[in-house]
Amino acid sequence: MRVLISRRRLQKKVKKLAGQISRDYRGKKLVLVGVLKGAFVFLSDLLREIKIPAEVDFIQVSSYGKRRTSSGKIKIKKGLDLPVAGKHVLIVEDIIDYGYTLAYLLKTIKAKSVRVCVLLDKPSRRKVRVPIAYRGFSIPDKFVVGYGLDYAEGYRSLPDVACIE
Repeated sequence: MRVLISRRRLQKKVKKLAGQISRDYRGKKLVLVGVLKGAFVFLSDLLREIKIPAEVDFIQVSSYGKRRTSSGKIKIKKGLDLPVAGKHVLIVEDIIDYGYTLAYLLKTIKAKSVRVCVLLDKPSRRKVRVPIAYRGFSIPDKFVVGYGLDYAEGYRSLPDVACIE
């Protein structure tokens, strides 16, 4: 395993993204929607740095299971609890790979506006075009874990983003 993005770089990027989000959504009703399970660490750090009021909800979808590649079939395991009509939704995702999950969520969530904040972007693997409003890092086509990202439920607690060789 090799560290790709250190915890220090992650913290610096989260603060920068939170500043942009705080400015862009000032005076608006914002709901951060974390995509479980991978985005929970990123979302909690982001929420602590955002300087405006925001509600939080979670949605859980699956397309990977215990595999390293997406099946392309999106399965909702947990839907939203908060009403989002008339509010601005920011989907907070750990990683965008093929784009299937985010494309599905952008079509499914009905709110005043729906945008995407993603920590890690793998543009070389994209199969579906997805507009990303806030991007943390573009990364190479490597399988990554840590900072909430897992492989078969392991490695989530690593403080850095690391590549599994």
